[in-house]
Amino acid sequence: MFKKNPPLLAGKLQRKDIKMLEITKNINALNWQNISDEMNRTGYAVVAKFLTQEQCGRLLNMYDNKDGYRKTVVMERYRFGLGVYKYWDYPLPSLVNDMRKDLYPKLVPIANLWMNLLNIHTRFPDTYSELQAQCYAAGQTKPTPLILKYGQGGYNTLHQDLYGEVYFPIQAACFLNEPDEDYIGGEFVLTEQVPRAQSKAIVLRPKRGDMIIFTTNFRPVKGSRGYYRANMRHGVSQVISGDRHAVGIIFHDAVN
Repeated sequence: MFKKNPPLLAGKLQRKDIKMLEITKNINALNWQNISDEMNRTGYAVVAKFLTQEQCGRLLNMYDNKDGYRKTVVMERYRFGLGVYKYWDYPLPSLVNDMRKDLYPKLVPIANLWMNLLNIHTRFPDTYSELQAQCYAAGQTKPTPLILKYGQGGYNTLHQDLYGEVYFPIQAACFLNEPDEDYIGGEFVLTEQVPRAQSKAIVLRPKRGDMIIFTTNFRPVKGSRGYYRANMRHGVSQVISGDRHAVGIIFHDAVN
């Protein structure tokens, strides 16, 4: 069996437990109708100031830890870009785990609507633990949340984060540095490919603490004959100077 994050124990809450509950409260307080509308309209939604400066600092400090990671990827070796990212191992850090399990049920209605509009016979379960069980049954037992670092010259080629047969079509990225102060360049890039047309590029400049929720691989677009699938990819433009860190929250697990 793969290792899971243990639930909170009943009784007196410790300080770290209170901080865990803060992110849950923040997620519940978001305007999910607006987020849903933006996701349905564009395939992404920017949530400003989702993380506090203190939470960004906590995540930043984790990057240099030697323990807690299952895999480190030097992107240049695989022609993924230029930078380094690390996949956390189970049990995930509490802040990362809470974002994953509490964001997921808010996004399920959007994902299931997309499947319905595109006549895809997939329905995603209501809870993150049920999705995790589906991943495990398919041999996908490795956690996918990760932290990424790009230094000067760093970039990430356009891609989709698919790790096996089971996937959830929406993911999130949280940004830990302030553009123009900590780094220059390094914009978040989305591309959208519609049938029989050239790709459209979308360039975003999230600030420290912002979160972008976006499609993993496609979104429905309404055409003259109903809805069709618009394939999307994401990446990072070249960092001109400084260091840029981000955390990726992917809900499905990986085979390896």
